[in-house]
Amino acid sequence: MKLITYTHAGISTWGAVVDDGVIDLGQRFPELDGVAALLGAPAQVLADVNTLVAGAQADCPLSAVTLQLPVPAPKKIFCIGVNYAQRNAEYKDGSELPKYPSIFMRVPDSFSAPDQALLQPHESRQLDYEGEIGIVIGQGGRRIPADQALAHIGGLTCVNEGTIRDWVHHAKFNVTQGKNFHRSGSYGPWVVTADEFPEGYGNLHLLTRVNGELRQEDTTARLMFDFGHLIAYLSTFTTLETGDLIVTGTPTGAGIRFDPPRFLRPGDVVEVEVVGVGVLRNPVEQES
Repeated sequence: MKLITYTHAGISTWGAVVDDGVIDLGQRFPELDGVAALLGAPAQVLADVNTLVAGAQADCPLSAVTLQLPVPAPKKIFCIGVNYAQRNAEYKDGSELPKYPSIFMRVPDSFSAPDQALLQPHESRQLDYEGEIGIVIGQGGRRIPADQALAHIGGLTCVNEGTIRDWVHHAKFNVTQGKNFHRSGSYGPWVVTADEFPEGYGNLHLLTRVNGELRQEDTTARLMFDFGHLIAYLSTFTTLETGDLIVTGTPTGAGIRFDPPRFLRPGDVVEVEVVGVGVLRNPVEQES
C-alpha cells in the first residue's frame, strides 16, 4: 500500500493511494491514529486494511488532495552519513572505510511536505540536495538482532535530506546546524508498506534530478551499512519506536561536490525517485 497523510475539503486525515485515487482510511479505521499507527499494528490489522483497499472505490482523486508529511512528526529522525561505497573517497582525506555508521539527528519541522517548497534561508545561499531512502519503523524494539531487523521495517519513503552547506562547518564535531534549517528538506510523497518489497531491500534504485537533470544515481547494493545493520546498531543505544524515520545515506553527486558547486536556487525543482516507491518533488523558494 501507498499510505499518505493529507488534507481534503479542509479536513486532515490519512489514507491509501490506488491508481490516481485516494481511499480515506481515517474514516474507515477511526481506532488507528494515522499512518504510523497502521505500520505498528498487528499483522491481522494490516491484512484487513489491505483487503479493504483492494476492494474499495476511491473517495476522491489524488489531484484533489494536499499531501502532508506521511508521518507528520516522528519521535526520532536518524540520518546516516557517508554510507554509499564511494562517498568516503569524496572527502579526499585518506581515511579508511568506517567501522561504524555516522549518525546525526533532524527535527520534524526541518522538512517540507511533498510538493511544498524547500526554503533557501536568508543566512545562506548554500542550500543543497541529498536524495536518500527513508526507513519508517513499524514494530519498535531495543537491541534488535541483525537477523531479525528487517521485520521491524514498516515501509519505505523518499527523502531529500536538504543541507545548508556552510552551516555544517560552524562546529568541529557536529553538523546539526546545517541539517536542521526550517523546511530545508522533505520526505514522502507516501510510505510504501514493507509487503510491497518481497525481494527485500538489497538492490533498490535511487535517483535525484534537479530541473530534470540527473545528479545522483545508485543502488542499495553499494551501501556500506545495510538496512538490517542500521536498525540493529541504532536499537543498541535507543529504543526504536513505531513511526521513527531512518534516513539511510546519499550517493555521490550532491551540489557541493561539483566544481564550482551547484547549489539550489529559487525556481529550481528537485525530484528524488526510489524505484518501487515513487517520486518526491519539491520546488525551491526564497524564505519570506
